[in-house]
Amino acid sequence: MLTGYAIITAIAILANAGIAIADFLRAKFVLANSVEVGLPENWLPWLAALKAAGAAGLLLGLMGVPVIGVAAATGLVLFFIGATAAHIRARVYYNIAFPGGYLALAAASLVLAVAR
Repeated sequence: MLTGYAIITAIAILANAGIAIADFLRAKFVLANSVEVGLPENWLPWLAALKAAGAAGLLLGLMGVPVIGVAAATGLVLFFIGATAAHIRARVYYNIAFPGGYLALAAASLVLAVAR
């Protein structure tokens, strides 16, 4: 189980760090998606910071601070539930797999961290 936790959590760390960087850099696809779901552009740095903090917390969890890892995974689960809800509210379904995928990674990381 430790190997599965490490692999899933490492993927979640890389995915969240990557999308946080894209948010910070205001990548075109991020801006386009933000407009579609009705997200104000000035929220992007704050949301990117939350994703980056989640990735850092997951890393700390992998490095031996399990309570931080669980808290980070919980925060990311809640974050991506909100992101998925924003897509549903705005009826933007064609790319809902992205927040859904991040949600699945965060949830898997949380379940495995708690089971550990």
